Amino acid sequence: MDIKDTARPLDGAGVSAFLRSLPAEPLLLGLGEARHFVGELGEVRNEIFRHLVEHEGYRSFAIESDCLMGLVVDGYLATGEGTLDDVMERGFSHGFGASPANRDLVRWMRAYNEEHDGKLRFFGFDGPLEYWAASPRQALTGLYDLLDGPLPRTVVARETLDTLLGPDDGWANEAAAMDPSRSIGRSAGARRLRLIADDLVALLDTQAPQLSAQDRERAELYGRTATGLLRYHYWMADASPARWTRLSALRDAMMAANLRAVAEHGPALVFSGNLHLQRNKSLMPLGDQRLEWWSAGAITATHLGDRYAFLASALGTLGDDIPAPDTVEGILSALPWDRSLVDARRLAEAVTEPAARVSRDFAYFPLDPARLDTIDGVVFLRQAVDLAMPG
Repeated sequence: MDIKDTARPLDGAGVSAFLRSLPAEPLLLGLGEARHFVGELGEVRNEIFRHLVEHEGYRSFAIESDCLMGLVVDGYLATGEGTLDDVMERGFSHGFGASPANRDLVRWMRAYNEEHDGKLRFFGFDGPLEYWAASPRQALTGLYDLLDGPLPRTVVARETLDTLLGPDDGWANEAAAMDPSRSIGRSAGARRLRLIADDLVALLDTQAPQLSAQDRERAELYGRTATGLLRYHYWMADASPARWTRLSALRDAMMAANLRAVAEHGPALVFSGNLHLQRNKSLMPLGDQRLEWWSAGAITATHLGDRYAFLASALGTLGDDIPAPDTVEGILSALPWDRSLVDARRLAEAVTEPAARVSRDFAYFPLDPARLDTIDGVVFLRQAVDLAMPG
């Protein structure tokens, strides 16, 4: 099979044809990043999303960013209140607010909402964490305040909740990422807060019928985030060899729970690292350990089945880093288009035993040649020069 027969130019017609080739219309279409902070990939993502909105009925976008900070962006899209500068600063985590492509996306989504009745929604689907984790204060107090009447006080008095939470610095201690003894996740107060969070989530279930759809959606987000953060903090205090595997798995499980909530507003485009959106296990070396856990995409696909689809991205030349011709990226670089949309399963049949790429760019995650048949498609850019370092 000619490699060209597995691909087409990456344009609106190609995206629509790809969707028609799937066994079912996806509620979530994952577009993976092989590397964060690639300007060209952000521009392609924006073009794809605009096409999906204008021609395929998509109304939601989700990104690998703090789910609570994402409320700032979603509120701006709905009301236009505030400034774009402020939204980009307060509405994104991981430095993603500095991305020109993200700024362009938010600006376009707001302009669309000003002109159309069918409004676009924005979601962050990562937890408020990286390798360390934020305080559960916003999530716990937000959930508490949304619950109606005297019932929350039967779980805990607001004053007691504030006392148990204590200063946020104690929770957001970055040193705890590498030193379990610096974590407060197994303190008596943190253990009590885990029980309180569980009781408040159960209370939310009993009060759901009397909440507005908007309040219920936000309360459920607060509940997922509070319980997830407290669970993450608990395992940050663990000193066993399983610590990092458990933390990595918990983060992706939080992502997956948020993605299932986004699916209720589908069809939606989801943008995140390939490793988070893939259907197979994620692997990562850490010192003398080899971490292995199920990705958010794998967990989500378990629940959604064919209603979840995954487009991985791959990049050819990265600055002065040129892929070897026998790697997947090297083979795809021979395609006649600068930007291609590739049928990954047909590619797996056409390419026999390609070599694994070893990139000099430590931030780039090459395609795994052995996993092509677990991907629905590949967005391939022959060259990327607009590269920023993560951080």
